[in-house]
Amino acid sequence: MKLLVSPNPHIHSKVSTRSLMTDVVIALLPAAICSVVFYGPREALVLAVSVLSCVVFEWAITRFLMKRPSTVCDMSAVVTGLLLGMNLPFTTPWWMVLIGALVAVGIAKMTFGGLGQNVFNPALVGRVFLLVSFPKVMTTWYPQVPLFGMGFTPDGASGATALSAVNEAVMNGVPVTEITSQYTYADMLFANLGGSAGEICALALLAGFIYLVVRKVIKPWIPLTIFATVALTSLIFWACDPTRFTDPLFNLLSGGLILGACFMATDYVTSPMSVKGGILFGVGIGFLTMMIRYFGSYPEGVSFAILIMNAFVPLINRGFKQKKFGRA
Repeated sequence: MKLLVSPNPHIHSKVSTRSLMTDVVIALLPAAICSVVFYGPREALVLAVSVLSCVVFEWAITRFLMKRPSTVCDMSAVVTGLLLGMNLPFTTPWWMVLIGALVAVGIAKMTFGGLGQNVFNPALVGRVFLLVSFPKVMTTWYPQVPLFGMGFTPDGASGATALSAVNEAVMNGVPVTEITSQYTYADMLFANLGGSAGEICALALLAGFIYLVVRKVIKPWIPLTIFATVALTSLIFWACDPTRFTDPLFNLLSGGLILGACFMATDYVTSPMSVKGGILFGVGIGFLTMMIRYFGSYPEGVSFAILIMNAFVPLINRGFKQKKFGRA
């Protein structure tokens, strides 16, 4: 009888990085398709350039700079590109998308050693870099175009997202009820007027979230904690002054909250490992999001909130350790 001695772990699973990332891509497809339907070919171009450039940059960096086998087959670069593209306006120039992809992959991901070693969510780093560097382009929105239309035209009138309209109203002393009354919850659930691909259809994003939970790709406690914290925080402020602060349902359905909570805050690498740590992580994201929305200069705070809490993940993991496998 031959005795084999090998290092742990000894438990194997059919689940791989590629299969997990493929499930994430599938979950994002409904929202991506809706965005192309509403915004036309230019949205498809933004998504395509974002995905392709992330894949090419990761291949080139691993091949020529890190001198190791390419990791693009694990599909993580595709997910990064898709998430980055869904965080950008459909009018974003292709060269700007290219810069965002380079920052996301080259700086936020590969600088730390690649997948599994990055501290911050790569897609959000790329998005925030573009927001700070090109604020006018990143905050100028245009209304949707007809099905399979030709997208944005130079003489098209720019508009505002629901959150930016509320932010402007508060700065001008206008009651927010005058703005929120223009948006029905049904419209916000299906097709938000203005915004990135990640804001266009809350229903499609929620369907993707349910798919990931059913497939056991993600655990639901982080998104649900974020939603609960946003709802509770906004309820308190709204109850105090409904003319200045927006109601809970408006905050849950507007902006990039659903995309961020369900697809970026749940990133394995940049989120806590334990249940208690994940709950604390979600509370922090939800609270910071509402503080930035209510009191910050930017109308949307999800991206900044997730990146800030990403920085605290190592501390959270030290404070809330995951149970060792096999321990009761």
